[in-house]
Amino acid sequence: MILAPLPLTPDRDIPAPLLTELTALYAANREFHALSGDFPDPDDVRPEQVAAALADELANPDVEVLLARSTGRLVGIVITLAHHPDPADPDPWIGLLMIDTGAQRHGYGRRLASLVEDRFRAAGRAAVRLAVLDNNPKGLAFWTALGYEAIAHREDRRLGRPCTVLRKPLPSPPHTPRRAAPPG
Repeated sequence: MILAPLPLTPDRDIPAPLLTELTALYAANREFHALSGDFPDPDDVRPEQVAAALADELANPDVEVLLARSTGRLVGIVITLAHHPDPADPDPWIGLLMIDTGAQRHGYGRRLASLVEDRFRAAGRAAVRLAVLDNNPKGLAFWTALGYEAIAHREDRRLGRPCTVLRKPLPSPPHTPRRAAPPG
């Protein structure tokens, strides 16, 4: 799986072919969007809505939108937040991790989460947080299976929806001493 930042045109737009792919990914996740209320009609997700949602995310300089591809096909998207607006919260956040419904249950979500954790670990971050909507038991089961633990219950900052906040420590990988080259 290849993970890469969302490419934008010089005008900060999403290239049209990519926007078509992203719209298909978002539209395929109808069940999630029905739970989240992020789009007015989860049965009719439009390119301009996806572009606006991503532009809103990218307006924050601490946000990164990453695309996951496997054999050239867009299989997922993840949106991260390097610094939470609450100064008492030291951890980065995963704001969204979405896998194309045709690629779900094949390990892509687990792999994508692991790649994001590795990026944060490499940046020296000690843990990562996320929030799962309380009406999304499948999402909660996914994240807890990956080792995330509930640390709080509160409403999300944007729409006031009830959520469970989860956190996962990111210990540094054990240091493996290098072996000396054999003499000679």
